[in-house]
Amino acid sequence: MSDDETTGRSDDRGGATAQERGGEAGQTVTARMTVPEMDCPSCASKVDGSLDRVDGVTEVSLSPTKGTATVTYDPGQTTEDDVIAAIEGAGYEVPQQDGEDDETGSDGPEVAPPTEVWTSPRAIKTWIGAAFLVAGLAIEFVLTGANVEIAAVLDYPIGVADALFLVAIVVSGAPVVRSGIYSARARSLDIDLLMGVAIIAATGIGYFVEAATLAVLFSIAELLEDYAMDRARDSLRELMELSPDEATVRREAAATDGSEASERASGETASRDGEEVTIPAEEVEIGEIVLVKPGEKIPLDGTVIEGESAVDESPITGESMPVEKSEGDEVFAGSITAEGYLEVEVTSTAGDSTLSRIIELVQGAEENRTEKEQFVDRFAGYYTPVVVVLAMLTAAIPPLLIAGSATVGLAGFEVVLPGGWRPWFVRGLTLLVIACPCAFVISTPVSVVSGITSAAKNGVLIKGGNYLEAMGEVDAVALDKTGTLTRGELTVTDVLPVGDRDETEVLRRAAALERRSEHPIAAAIHERADRAGIGDLPEPTGFESLTGKGVRAEISGTTAYAGTPALFEELGVDLAGLGLDPGDAGSRTDGGSVRERPREKTLTETLAALEDEGKTIVLVGTEREVWGVLAIADEVRPGARRTIARLGDLGVERVVMLTGDNEGTARAIAEQVGVAEYRAELLPEEKVEAVEELQDEYGEVAMVGDGINDAPALAAADVSVAMGAAGTDTALETADIALLGDDIGKLPYLYSLSNEAVGVIRQNIWASLGVKAALAVGVPLGYVSVAIAVVVGDMGMSLGVTGNAMRLARIEPDTDAPSVTGSPQESAVER
Repeated sequence: MSDDETTGRSDDRGGATAQERGGEAGQTVTARMTVPEMDCPSCASKVDGSLDRVDGVTEVSLSPTKGTATVTYDPGQTTEDDVIAAIEGAGYEVPQQDGEDDETGSDGPEVAPPTEVWTSPRAIKTWIGAAFLVAGLAIEFVLTGANVEIAAVLDYPIGVADALFLVAIVVSGAPVVRSGIYSARARSLDIDLLMGVAIIAATGIGYFVEAATLAVLFSIAELLEDYAMDRARDSLRELMELSPDEATVRREAAATDGSEASERASGETASRDGEEVTIPAEEVEIGEIVLVKPGEKIPLDGTVIEGESAVDESPITGESMPVEKSEGDEVFAGSITAEGYLEVEVTSTAGDSTLSRIIELVQGAEENRTEKEQFVDRFAGYYTPVVVVLAMLTAAIPPLLIAGSATVGLAGFEVVLPGGWRPWFVRGLTLLVIACPCAFVISTPVSVVSGITSAAKNGVLIKGGNYLEAMGEVDAVALDKTGTLTRGELTVTDVLPVGDRDETEVLRRAAALERRSEHPIAAAIHERADRAGIGDLPEPTGFESLTGKGVRAEISGTTAYAGTPALFEELGVDLAGLGLDPGDAGSRTDGGSVRERPREKTLTETLAALEDEGKTIVLVGTEREVWGVLAIADEVRPGARRTIARLGDLGVERVVMLTGDNEGTARAIAEQVGVAEYRAELLPEEKVEAVEELQDEYGEVAMVGDGINDAPALAAADVSVAMGAAGTDTALETADIALLGDDIGKLPYLYSLSNEAVGVIRQNIWASLGVKAALAVGVPLGYVSVAIAVVVGDMGMSLGVTGNAMRLARIEPDTDAPSVTGSPQESAVER
């Protein structure tokens, strides 16, 4: 199948969207449509069976969680109308969606729109049936004098109460029986078929009370399940609504025709001078300039080319504090400007933005099924047929064996078993009601969706339920150092003048010497000088890079150097005889731990202390003297120490730091962040070996890195977690889990959420099994009525597991202030 030609279209019957791909091998069409009532695996099974009988359908992808169906078919053999007819033939409406533009958003991920559950046609029929049921019960058991005979069918008298029950059965039970017929056609032994059979059978033998009660209560249960699923889909809809539909773009006059049709398509009137036009975000092309006013959402990923503003990126990264953006900074679709105005050059289309990829990955996460979900499906395949057989045996065997009644001793209690067909038929009917494992089957998917969407809204992208489950069961966490525990950016942490010079003078001369260098150390020195407000730098001449040692240049007629202590020793400078400026030694550090050093220390002793802390040393001076010392390090992320401590508190047995840096640097970082175990000077293959050793010793291991480096170690771990993945295609695509911001503090939240999700899934599974088992045992003994079976076994458990799953949405990252204020260090790459 060729992808050379791609076009979008939509059917006016429910936002069905399609992509047509033509090629030499023929043409196929992929139609995507919303099916809101398809909200459980058994529903999807019926739809799949119906579509399987349509000639020309080559591929079907159904998502009960989203309420969508994606169908690929050969237009030479069938049409989209046939596909929709097949879905509706399975009993599920494909609703109309008015006003949808065929050319906009056809390729975007979708979820079924919200439904008016309590005022739908099904709901109205349910309420009418409930009113007749209540009236019939009142006449049957309270106002018995009014229950006069009004008709007779085959010599069976029909009273007023019976007539009311029959109306309730017809009104509320008709949709159930209709769905049961569709299930029978699809050869699906599901709840609709079982309930439809039960209602018809009970009515046929004159059990009007039981049939009416079953029809009304089951209809109410279905409405409640629809409502619960609609709530579960809300989190997906919230993600989709983050990005605005329109964008204000600056275009040349020729780029827009100014026609009335064009203005209607955009929903706004284009600027008549050709400077600004408001168009659908999907029409904006890469390289165009988007104008974002204060308080507006940024419609597309891009780079700021003009303006300044604080931007709320919490929809993408989960970061609660606004981030200052100015010229050259990257911004993401869905983030919100504060008080400033921005002009943004678009770097990705609407369908390829970071937000779009996040939404697509979240919506596709349900395809990665957990082990528990697979177990549930296998179990359900055996459970329903077994209980159906038990229901038939319960209705048929006891009446043949028991004459009158029988008393049976059971666990110290005596149970009276009645004789006759009526009580045993009702008990068989009740077993039939609890035969469908709906609550059991949805217990895992709703938990997974709740957990994954909650995480996405807090800046954590989990690629599948299997990873959500695996992260909650890890026993050890391996952390890469650079870019994970540290920022991955070099910073000047200490400025120590020598002799009678001051900090400003040392920084000015160092920045001047490094002016023409592109090394990361030079960038760190210039950043510090800019932060200190040091300008008007001398122009260096005769610049020369001394590989592995530093740089040399002429500054104001003097040959000066910036480089390693070894360089100055080669030049003949006696470092051992030098000391720090005794005047103000305590105030010349910035973020380092060398803050109140004894004034009597020599320069050599000071350098040794700095190097012990894992810092890179840069001396500035000439071949006869040293002007000052700069200490440079990769700063530890704020909150790194607290993150390590929290992981231990939450139950992680071991946290290990893996790094390719030298022993001294690794030791310094480990001490600063509180890691009890570290492994230094590791090659990529040695990191893989370290991960495998942790797996052998502890069990499940999660590896946390920057998503680009250490790929082999990330692949070897049971769960791979990428840091700072927002806007990074590689991290988004390759990691099992991605922390979209650079906040390592989200790691405890991720573990806590995953651990809680595992607990919720277990609770839902075992509660569903336990309740079904208890009901199944109680039915033959006469302890469970039809009403209890519906209210507790079906409606109650479905609501229970859904509500329990929704608790995951209330788990939020810990927003306490980080406790780490120091700036631990690493040695820089040698020049």
